[in-house]
Amino acid sequence: MLLEFSVENFLSFKNQVTLSMVSANLAGHEEDNVFTINDYELLKTAIIYGANASGKTNLIKAMRFMKNMVMLSSKESQSGEAIDVESFKFSMDTHDQPSEFEIIFIYKQVVYRYGFVVDIQRVYQEWLYYLPNNHSEEIELFDRIFENERYTISLGEPFKEGEIAKKLNIRKNALFLSVVAQLDDSGIAGQILEWFRNGFKVLFALEQDAYEGFTLKKLKDPHEKQDILKFLKAADTAIENIEVVDIKAQNLPEYLPKGLKGFLVSSAKAVMTEHRLFDNTGKTVSSVLLSMKENESEGTKKLFALSGSLIDTLKNGEVLIVDELDAKLHPLMMRFILNLFHDKETNPHNAQLIFETHDTNLLSPRFFRRDQIWFAEKDSQGATDLFCLAAFQLVPDDSVDDVYKKDYFQGRYGAIPLIGEFALKEAPHGN
Repeated sequence: MLLEFSVENFLSFKNQVTLSMVSANLAGHEEDNVFTINDYELLKTAIIYGANASGKTNLIKAMRFMKNMVMLSSKESQSGEAIDVESFKFSMDTHDQPSEFEIIFIYKQVVYRYGFVVDIQRVYQEWLYYLPNNHSEEIELFDRIFENERYTISLGEPFKEGEIAKKLNIRKNALFLSVVAQLDDSGIAGQILEWFRNGFKVLFALEQDAYEGFTLKKLKDPHEKQDILKFLKAADTAIENIEVVDIKAQNLPEYLPKGLKGFLVSSAKAVMTEHRLFDNTGKTVSSVLLSMKENESEGTKKLFALSGSLIDTLKNGEVLIVDELDAKLHPLMMRFILNLFHDKETNPHNAQLIFETHDTNLLSPRFFRRDQIWFAEKDSQGATDLFCLAAFQLVPDDSVDDVYKKDYFQGRYGAIPLIGEFALKEAPHGN
């Protein structure tokens, strides 16, 4: 479970911002939206609003960067590569300074706080602390710092697994945590990499093919396939069954070279959906197969692509972060997905969903507590700030259902586009 994520000096973030999934002490709010673990009361979902180019997606990019850095930095294929990090460019104070990332999460009843400071050349600092369930104060596991042209690594008593890695000449662009896990994945470092790999999913709107691939893998398991079909039926897609078939040679253009045609046949797959076929009395008489790509709506395609990740997250109590979750989806589909996470029966393991959106239909106390609603806003120097609706005081008329939406459009919270005047230049006469 995610408690907090912080980032500083990365993309549009100049100063440190923190997204917190720890609930605020708010009276009269929806209790099904929270859960308790390790004496923490956490939120099941969080939603992020803001104008175009306000930095909403950059926050998700920061999460993706941290995950990729942890998962990939120790691989030999990265040995000669620059770190793919981009600092805040619109300030002389920050454009050549390193970026900082920190995350606090719970995995297998243990609280971890992990972070690092990097630029394109090297890791400057890296730290890991944990808080076992029977302790009141966190314990240092390791601290790695670059100063005076050399690295110093200190190890806490519970992190003896790091002793071998400490003696190695670890690459300047590799994380100590990742190297320790690579040497021995049975200890604490391995547990943390396991959480980043499986428990911390980050999906982007432009990568629908990638997370559809995850769903296609799930379809190979009969039980997983049934869950996906139940999800699609509940979402009113009218899909009765799904089959993944090879693209046959006769469906390819005749002019293609034989070798290329053979490659395409062996590597390409087509997703087919089965629908009921009715007679003129409305009775089901047979079924018909349709191409997902050619015949299904964009919304159905997205629901199918998302289904594997959504179901996997709910089943395993994981964290799912999605960029533009609402794109192509009907507002009622968004409510359907939210209810899956807020309902204790469909979310028995307290999975969490974080997403950014422009859909103000969801900006309502009927769906979210104030501490679940966040806003991203850029200042006049192009730096993004992130703040929570819980920081605003309610006014006397804040009892109506659409008060969040009304106040948002009136600019009470900020994080809206400042629309200027626009007029086309009148063409000269005779043109």
